[in-house]
Amino acid sequence: MPKYTRRDAVRTILAGTLGASAISSPVMAASPADEPAPFQGKHKPIPLPFNPAKLNGISEKLIRSHWENNYTGAVNALNDIEKRLGAMRNDKDLPGFIYGDLKREELLRTGSVVLHELYFANLGGDGKPGGSIAEAITKTFGAVEAWEAEFRKTAAALAGGSGWVTLGYNQHTGELHNYWAWDHAHNPPFTVPLLVLDMYEHAYHMDYGSAAAKYIGAFFQNINWETVDRRAQAVFKTERK
Repeated sequence: MPKYTRRDAVRTILAGTLGASAISSPVMAASPADEPAPFQGKHKPIPLPFNPAKLNGISEKLIRSHWENNYTGAVNALNDIEKRLGAMRNDKDLPGFIYGDLKREELLRTGSVVLHELYFANLGGDGKPGGSIAEAITKTFGAVEAWEAEFRKTAAALAGGSGWVTLGYNQHTGELHNYWAWDHAHNPPFTVPLLVLDMYEHAYHMDYGSAAAKYIGAFFQNINWETVDRRAQAVFKTERK
């Protein structure tokens, strides 16, 4: 039997990121404290880690609307879905397609929560890359400028629609890569997002209308590369063990 290593365990834990409207109140068969953790619905929104009035080219009004409505809405929806799953999980007569629909929504809402939290956390900086992540980008793409051009091109491909762009480290291939994602459930297996850009229209339409390229430019001016570098160092440290 092949040996199951610590690296395999880490890969399993980190594999995948995974949405943003709410569902009406759940019917509970037991109190949240009686349910296992995955069914308690106790997620809470994380406060913005920066002053939204001080971003360059992205308005405070837009950021607060994005955080309060889209992100917090996803957190509330995920909590509701988890409670509904808890109420249904022991129902032996429940048709699989009904439970499956909720599991699909769980995947989407989880993805929305995770990606929004990563997105907000990598804002609030001066947009100047440095540290080990800049070195890794240069090694992979030849230059930071070459990487940025490809990231921008990927983001532009989602303009006018929905989705995410991530700079991710794929632990299976051992490579940095810019990934295109149509929704909250599209993340390559074994890939840890290091930099996340929200390309849903709610992330920019209030400020820029359909001028998505201007929003992408503003995003680059506000990247907190220290946060991105900490994420990268954590992944690279794990890979060296």
